[in-house]
Amino acid sequence: MINADRNRFIKQHVELYGEELFLDSITKKSKKLSLKLSKVDLLKNLSSKVDIDLSFDKKNINSKVVFGSGDPNADLLIVGESPSDYEVEYNKPFLGNSGKLLEKILNAIGYSRSANVYFTYLIKFKIDGFRYPLDSEINKFIPLLKKQIEIIEPKMIVGLGKVVGKSLTNKNLSMDLLRNKVHSFSSCPLKITYSPDTLLQYHSLKKLAWEDFQFIRDFVK
Repeated sequence: MINADRNRFIKQHVELYGEELFLDSITKKSKKLSLKLSKVDLLKNLSSKVDIDLSFDKKNINSKVVFGSGDPNADLLIVGESPSDYEVEYNKPFLGNSGKLLEKILNAIGYSRSANVYFTYLIKFKIDGFRYPLDSEINKFIPLLKKQIEIIEPKMIVGLGKVVGKSLTNKNLSMDLLRNKVHSFSSCPLKITYSPDTLLQYHSLKKLAWEDFQFIRDFVK
């Protein structure tokens, strides 16, 4: 009971004052104590505090946020554009046929949904209609994505699709040029490739995507 109360006290102070708590007791002199929560706890806390301002273009916004899921100690952080209705309903990224294809590709390079991969979106709500996300919508979620990266500390970010590529590189380039190099986002290597939705629509691109994921596998090793 004492330990539970102590842990609750520490957690409350970390949430209020950050991960560094200053204590003068016991030693009677100032000491700086770094209190590190686990990545699971940090992601859980971040998810629970997500409070997106939906004052912009409310009629086109589904306010239910799909935060992300996967291994918090992942080497790969997979970033898609935005969730579908189905993914919003189940509050889980990359479901359905596109999710199955992505899992198949990841399995082929030695990864899985449950181990060493974390999945999230650039825009974490369903965009109604068939349109590109607005800059204002993207800008609302970029800080949240950066915080996820800071917590997970992946070896590589994999951005799926042109919208994600353009947003994370801040470059309006073709997919060929976006795929052609390793970029950087939030101090982490970034590789852009095709989204599984695009691969399901254009089968001829699967060969190029497979080359990208082979590169990703070798880069992260």
